[in-house]
Amino acid sequence: MKPKERMAIERHKPRELPPEVRIKNFDEIVSGYDPETAKMEAERCLQCKKPGCRNGCPLHNDIPTFIRLLREGDIEQAYWTIRKTSSMPAICSRVCPHEFQCEGHCIRAKKGEAVAIGMLERFIVDWMVEHGKNLMEPCALPIGKKVAIIGSGPAGMTVAYNLAHKGVKCTIFDSLPVLGGMLSVGIPAFRLPRDIIKAEFDALKSCGVDIIGNTTIGKEKTIQDLKDDGYDAVFVGIGAHSSRKLGIPGEDLKGVMHGVDYLREVNLGTHLDLGRRVVVVGGGNVAIDVARTALRLGSEDVFILYRRTKKEMPASQAEIHHMEEEGVRVEFLAAPVAIHGQDGRLNKIECIRMELGEPDESGRRRPVPIEGSNFMIQADSIIAAISQNVDPTAVKGLDIKKTPWGTFEVNQETLQTSIPWIFAGGDDVLGPQTVAKAAHQGRIAANSIMDFIEGRL
Repeated sequence: MKPKERMAIERHKPRELPPEVRIKNFDEIVSGYDPETAKMEAERCLQCKKPGCRNGCPLHNDIPTFIRLLREGDIEQAYWTIRKTSSMPAICSRVCPHEFQCEGHCIRAKKGEAVAIGMLERFIVDWMVEHGKNLMEPCALPIGKKVAIIGSGPAGMTVAYNLAHKGVKCTIFDSLPVLGGMLSVGIPAFRLPRDIIKAEFDALKSCGVDIIGNTTIGKEKTIQDLKDDGYDAVFVGIGAHSSRKLGIPGEDLKGVMHGVDYLREVNLGTHLDLGRRVVVVGGGNVAIDVARTALRLGSEDVFILYRRTKKEMPASQAEIHHMEEEGVRVEFLAAPVAIHGQDGRLNKIECIRMELGEPDESGRRRPVPIEGSNFMIQADSIIAAISQNVDPTAVKGLDIKKTPWGTFEVNQETLQTSIPWIFAGGDDVLGPQTVAKAAHQGRIAANSIMDFIEGRL
């Protein structure tokens, strides 16, 4: 197919569960491409000489090559091309905000829609699974070194994957009863099925990685204890699981929750009745995941308060689109200023209208309150999903340097902390970020840990 002909073809849409069906369950919403559709979508790729998509991918996946191989029918080789740089393509292809990363740098996006890179990556992985193909490189023989990994999220998983394939004995410690960190307790199953996460850990276990759950480092055992137990290095990948509060009057009333806390409880199996009318504060993926989860658990009137406009929402376009289809409304240019209640429980939220001023450090226009524009909203529950902080429990008792934002201060090239045998990466270094960025830091940390335990760092 000639380039001009490819440019004329619209992006192929995946199949999705209808909104009226999906809001009644947690089944995966988006279906993968069938082989014919995947090949047609792959034909849209222009095979650029200077592929912006690869630079836009935090993992620097060789996107043009795996798409070309898919187009040629060599799907197995396409998979191994992805595996050279990505340790979890089944996960990244489903939950990464591709429009801000690889697809946002696709040359086709300048005159139409980007190539559906995420869907093509997903098709390749799903094809390998469906055809019973091997998904892992051979495990390496032990080299007599061992590393402790605190946190089983994307960063920790990637460290374990890379080190285990170099013969290092890895043990993952996690405070939660489930594995995967935010993948399991922060992302709803309708976006990331749990069998996908389980498969990743089954693969790690097959390479000798030990996994110990329900153990909070800093409580049952300290990082210094790990060092005394003979671990040659420690990787801290605890993420950012501590909810940031709104900081307004009434936040201690019953009916007030925070985004990651709510999602954690639901994903661990607790049924939380928020009442009929639920207000969610925030404009990112967590806020939208909270709203969509509340709908599925029986709340009838769920809407989001966001202090900017739709254009500035940091959530992925797919999330916003699905949210709107499912009936979640958004009150733009509004923010809560106080929570009011009766008998210890909230019953209404006082809000103020906003207008956009000059851009802030994020490049988005700063919301400015409009004096005298206060209004009330009746509500049964409010869930704040405005950001997360790092819980420092894991490093208790250690003089480890932190940034003013509470994240760990690291050497940007090696991810080594101020304590030479401790490395850190993922959200506890970056702040709340994408799976691919956490996995990229995991790969950097694994290489640096190898250098450290072999005396090169």
